[in-house]
Amino acid sequence: MTVSHLRFGRDPIRSTYLVEPGMAGFVACHQTVFTERYDLLAHAAPGGVFLLNTPEPPERVWDSLPESLRAGIADKGLKLWVIDAYRVAQEAGMGRRINTIMQTCFFAISGILPRQEAISAIKHAVDKTYGKKSKRLADLNYQAIDMTLANLHPVVIPAQAGIQEATSSTPAFPHAGTSAGVTDLPAFVRDVTLPIYRGHGDRLPVSLMPVDGTFPVDTARFEKRNIALEIPVWEADLCTQCGKCVFVCPHSAIRARAFPAELAANAPASFKHVPARSKDYPPGTHISYQVAPEDCTGCGDCVEACPIHDKSNVSRLAVNMAPIGPLREPERDNYAFFLSLPEFDRAAVKHGTIPGSMLLDPLFEYSGACAGCGETPYIRLATQLFGDRMMIANATGCSSIYGGNLPTTPYTVNAEGKGPTWSNSLFEDNAEFGLGMRLAADQLMDYAKVLVKELATELGGDLAAALLDADQREEAGLHAQRHRVAALSEKLATSSHARAKELASVAEWLIRRSVWIVGGDGWAYDIGYGGLDHVLALPYDVNILVLDTEVYSNTGGQTSKATPLGAVAKFSAGGKATAKKDLAKLASDYGHVYVATVAYGAKDTQTLRVFHEAEAYAGPSLIVAYSPCIAHGVDMLYNQRQQDLAVKSGHWPLFRFDPRLAEAGGNPFKLDSAAPSQPIKAFMDSETRFAMLARSHPEASERFLAEAQKAAERRFKAYQELAQGHPDATKTGA
Repeated sequence: MTVSHLRFGRDPIRSTYLVEPGMAGFVACHQTVFTERYDLLAHAAPGGVFLLNTPEPPERVWDSLPESLRAGIADKGLKLWVIDAYRVAQEAGMGRRINTIMQTCFFAISGILPRQEAISAIKHAVDKTYGKKSKRLADLNYQAIDMTLANLHPVVIPAQAGIQEATSSTPAFPHAGTSAGVTDLPAFVRDVTLPIYRGHGDRLPVSLMPVDGTFPVDTARFEKRNIALEIPVWEADLCTQCGKCVFVCPHSAIRARAFPAELAANAPASFKHVPARSKDYPPGTHISYQVAPEDCTGCGDCVEACPIHDKSNVSRLAVNMAPIGPLREPERDNYAFFLSLPEFDRAAVKHGTIPGSMLLDPLFEYSGACAGCGETPYIRLATQLFGDRMMIANATGCSSIYGGNLPTTPYTVNAEGKGPTWSNSLFEDNAEFGLGMRLAADQLMDYAKVLVKELATELGGDLAAALLDADQREEAGLHAQRHRVAALSEKLATSSHARAKELASVAEWLIRRSVWIVGGDGWAYDIGYGGLDHVLALPYDVNILVLDTEVYSNTGGQTSKATPLGAVAKFSAGGKATAKKDLAKLASDYGHVYVATVAYGAKDTQTLRVFHEAEAYAGPSLIVAYSPCIAHGVDMLYNQRQQDLAVKSGHWPLFRFDPRLAEAGGNPFKLDSAAPSQPIKAFMDSETRFAMLARSHPEASERFLAEAQKAAERRFKAYQELAQGHPDATKTGA
């Protein structure tokens, strides 16, 4: 939650920054769910105004409010105003954007300025902000402003409204201990996480802070943001169980589970499950696709990804969005039951297919990333495939904010308590930081192997040899090594050997760790490029994932070397005049680095294959992942459409460079996307970051467009020649 404190006056304000409790003449709540979660009226002054964004009609609002909030309004004699801002935004063509609407409400109610003068000032600000970007955007905001005044209503508070003391000044954390997957509250969550989440972190004593700076994982599940207006509903009769909805979900809020049918005997009546269509599973296996209603952000990406239509009603898909109101309670119970079902045997799942891999539990869930985020599906996928042995070095940026945004952590653990180890480093040294993790993991494995050799006679020669010689490049080998390490631990528990305890303390390191170095383009292309290049030049087994939004997203939309030609960003107001750095091609020139470009919304099977190949490669790998962002000026509902258009226009060709193919005498360069079938203009016109230039600098826009088209054609031709040529051709560059 973001809390803004604003002061207005005719004279210069020389007060403290924050408004003191009991001093705010106007308090607004933009999200209805906050009424259940926070003490919204602590700062309200007696006789002030409380504005609430709610879908409830004015005549039903009072009865819908929590008892403690009604008591506070009556106690302080507040005036209550309401608006259904999301409905206004939707009808005005603004999607979910309500900032302009709520700002209009403030000036219409507060009286700080005469109403008409305030409205004129807001429209002037809109024109200044959006006018050069898009006349359509400006017109939509004008319409929303005008509609706001007609939909803003005072609420008549009942004359006999009971004024009673609330049992607590802060409403209880919603559904604590009863929400889906929340069966108890760990002491740290109860004493530290939830007080911070409620906005009371400043009241905590320093003694409660972890002395070593580490925070527990598996805590994002306690947030239950409840921010979705609509959530996906699974139509089991239509579904082909392709898994695409799970694959694209940015928040791991829709999941798949396969299980023996008898396990659903005590399921809630509304819990949906059907026989598994695939013959890969034992007879009697059922499958369910279930939404987490309180964790879903309502982005709609799952619906956009669904390829199945009802032949008798083409608007009905196998997944459809529906208002959350009547669904929240039953789907919460359904999700809780869903989570109680065991994960399907990982060894029996086809990890190389979308339907199979999406049955694997994600170990990255419910992050605070934007609705429809283009980055998080890549991270979630990595945790599904490798999460129980991942070590992640995360550069500062969006991925470090939603990856470790205190007080909660979206990285979690599996049923055995194993999951990713995550740490954030700086922009400039993240690659070296991750390399350190690799070197430490290798050193611990080598030490464990030394001890295994020492104890080989006592352990049994066959077990010792198998532990030392295990091939752990693929899932089957890793599965076998986990069983060997479990057997080793059992033997060590009863051993009297002087070094048994020492080996037991490092036995887990006999399982190969999957080290991932993660960050955005600002890190990889710019500030951390020197370190990244250094690590790529070395032979160590690290996996580098670059989440390429083509702009410094988290710090406000500044130009990076990943920003494409002609895009408008901070420091490139007239459009970026130089081409995007081809990071993937540069890395492939080393020859010993596995390199790939991916865009899951354009070719999901290629993305899945790349992650498997990169992780299995015994050397450095680099995955450059196209990641649509709100900074591009697109509705993130169309995240996948933009990825597909980027690939089809030649803006983002897909390729793989695999040194193993060269070692076998083949061509390491594989082009995974077809020749451009759309002009680059179709892609650039669809995003505000390009389209706004046509209004502000029309001549430059035309020039950049022509140059971008030539560059896309030239790049694809160069890649095509590499794919068709001799392996040595890759050394000539593009």
